[in-house]
Amino acid sequence: MSPESILTFTVASTLLSLAPGPDNIFVLMQSALYGRRSGILITLGLCTGLIFHTTAVALGVAAVFAVSVTAFTLLKLVGAGYLLYLAWGAFRASASNLEDAPRANQPAAGALYRRGILMNITNPKVAIFFLAFLPQFADPAAGRLPLQIFLLGAIFITAALGVFIAIACMAGFISDWLKGSSRAQVLLNRLAGLVFTALALRLATASR
Repeated sequence: MSPESILTFTVASTLLSLAPGPDNIFVLMQSALYGRRSGILITLGLCTGLIFHTTAVALGVAAVFAVSVTAFTLLKLVGAGYLLYLAWGAFRASASNLEDAPRANQPAAGALYRRGILMNITNPKVAIFFLAFLPQFADPAAGRLPLQIFLLGAIFITAALGVFIAIACMAGFISDWLKGSSRAQVLLNRLAGLVFTALALRLATASR
């Protein structure tokens, strides 16, 4: 692959990662709720999910979601259901719990990491996006296409990782401020519940 193609793809990947979307909004809300460390763990999970999507494109599996209505619908409903589960947990966070222990409701590190993975791999639109986006920058004359797809996927993941960690760190300042205000924490949990619900509805009504 030419250096020009790689540079163009890197810039495009960074801009796409910066554009408001379910993943970076998810990182923002989780970081604001639980701190920058939690946001970074979510980010690592999301980027692990991108490895799954990259592999799916390289092996041709993602094409199934582009042509099969049933597969696309099932996966997006699973994803929407998971987001509604997160919304329910955010709405249930009580003021008394937050007053006694501001971090009492914080999920464990492994749970946060898995949350990021599930959030990403249950979104069929990511699979279809990768299927449409990555091959545009691959060149059959430059070598084996699967290897090029993996390289492009790695570049995209690196760009997303940098952007999302930056978002997590910035949102972490909000979390630090919230430590001294149980009322603000409750309000943010309610806001997070609304955001997760909106993301769930958006995913559930998404078309290919």
